[in-house]
Amino acid sequence: MSFDLDKIIRENVKGLSPYSSARDEYVSDGSKMVFLDANENPFDNGVNRYPDPKQRSLKALLAAQRGIGENNILLGNGSDEVLDLLFRAFCEPGEDNVITLPPTYGMYGVLCGINNVANRSILLEANFQPNVEAILNTVDKNSKLVFICSPNNPTGNTISAHKIEELLNTFDGLVVIDEAYIDFSSEQSWIAKLLEYPNLVVTQTLSKAYGMAGIRLGICIASEEVIGVLNKIKPPYNVNELTQQRAKERVSNEKVVQKEITAILKERQLLKDALADVSFVTKVYPSDANFILAKVDDASIRYQQLLEKGIVVRNRTTQPLCENTLRFTVGTPDENNTLIKALKSIV
Repeated sequence: MSFDLDKIIRENVKGLSPYSSARDEYVSDGSKMVFLDANENPFDNGVNRYPDPKQRSLKALLAAQRGIGENNILLGNGSDEVLDLLFRAFCEPGEDNVITLPPTYGMYGVLCGINNVANRSILLEANFQPNVEAILNTVDKNSKLVFICSPNNPTGNTISAHKIEELLNTFDGLVVIDEAYIDFSSEQSWIAKLLEYPNLVVTQTLSKAYGMAGIRLGICIASEEVIGVLNKIKPPYNVNELTQQRAKERVSNEKVVQKEITAILKERQLLKDALADVSFVTKVYPSDANFILAKVDDASIRYQQLLEKGIVVRNRTTQPLCENTLRFTVGTPDENNTLIKALKSIV
């Protein structure tokens, strides 16, 4: 398939010139300078200066780890900002539509409402895999984005590579693969296919495996052309200095992050085995994420019983295909033991 990015960019974005901040016009080479260009408070308190609007040093770390170019990366105030920028760059309000595949991450639908973009939902099949034929029968000339969460939230499964490739080869818009949980999966990231598919966009986050949900750092990885469009419309200082500093510290500490991932994977298996032995659990779904979805006899009752024991899980029974399911995040060994004891004590 010949993909033409120019056909899906909003007309007002094509001719847009991004805001040029003081820190864009002069980039320090490390020399000691007197900065009188940005109307900042001159008294140093660690955050009196504006942050790097292009997050150059953090991008260099991420690019080296992922084997891609720095120009293939856009960083945002959490993945939600990254996703919102995709809507704002490529979807004309009141005209265009996107495809979502419920049950999936709910923010896709919320962003449709915020941006006045139609949400064409195509239910996953019973095995939580996409119905590609139904998707392709639903898209039209105004379909700009397809959102695929893999591993999927709340189901935990990895989406079939064959089905994703079929969409990449046939859909004229952008295929956005949300890899928030990829670090817990044995499957390869779709970043490896970036050069093969110009309509591929991958989003990742530091909120899950890196344990930095509080700093709000989302990552968008795509062709330089797609990233160039998003850079036109992103706020100039969307990632603050404290976030950049903490992210660099954490990303540089790969051994600690990997140790925590290994521990979570071990606990995930122990929790999966324990859930299978709970009397009111009727099914435990396979998981490639840091959580497990389980079907129970009555999710609302069991959710309330766990609350009364001081344990908060997620009741997903209102989601399509998820009737009477609870989602259990994998905690520390102590937290998981507390959960297992509570589950076994409930009649």
